Amino acid sequence: MLKMAIFGSGSGTNAQAIINAIEAGKLDAQVACILSDEKEAFILERARKHNIPAFYIDCAPFRTKLDGEAEQQVLDLLEQNGVNLVVLAGFMRIIKSGLLEKYKGQIINIHPSILPSFPGLDAGRQAFEYGVRFTGCTVHFVDEGVDTGAIITQRCVEISQEDTLDSLMKKIHEQEHIAYPEALQWLAEGRIQRENRRIRIIPSEQ
Repeated sequence: MLKMAIFGSGSGTNAQAIINAIEAGKLDAQVACILSDEKEAFILERARKHNIPAFYIDCAPFRTKLDGEAEQQVLDLLEQNGVNLVVLAGFMRIIKSGLLEKYKGQIINIHPSILPSFPGLDAGRQAFEYGVRFTGCTVHFVDEGVDTGAIITQRCVEISQEDTLDSLMKKIHEQEHIAYPEALQWLAEGRIQRENRRIRIIPSEQ
């Protein structure tokens, strides 16, 4: 069974979608713990409401990455909680070599654009201001780059002339909440085959 640690920095709506899928019997996995680099992040409150161990990680002195003593603290927590998959859900820090090496091929992320377009921060705003007609979300493996890992799945949304940035982000989030639990279930079922950057989803036997 997948024993996940979910990392987040904000409200945790993707974490909630994952928890809901598990509780509804649609995702054969367990959330072993939830970690945040923000002490007051609502994702930690979501964890507590569902009796999931919740941990705040003080990442100082680093502002944009998980490194040094904080990274070692995270590695210790993951081992103590029997974690075999790291799920990034709005975690606003760069993952460094210690975690990448320990959990090679076992870290996934969701990004609010159709990668490789609009990597990095504020992807929804980037797409909206650029004027593209379509954007969406991408679930991908994490590697040493920023949003450069092998792509598992993507879902698309149209940007209409009536959209505001807020309405666009709402549409993207709705698709994220479908895509992430679905991709995790594929992992749980052993249906993801990886050959370098190419990902193949084995059809369900059902």
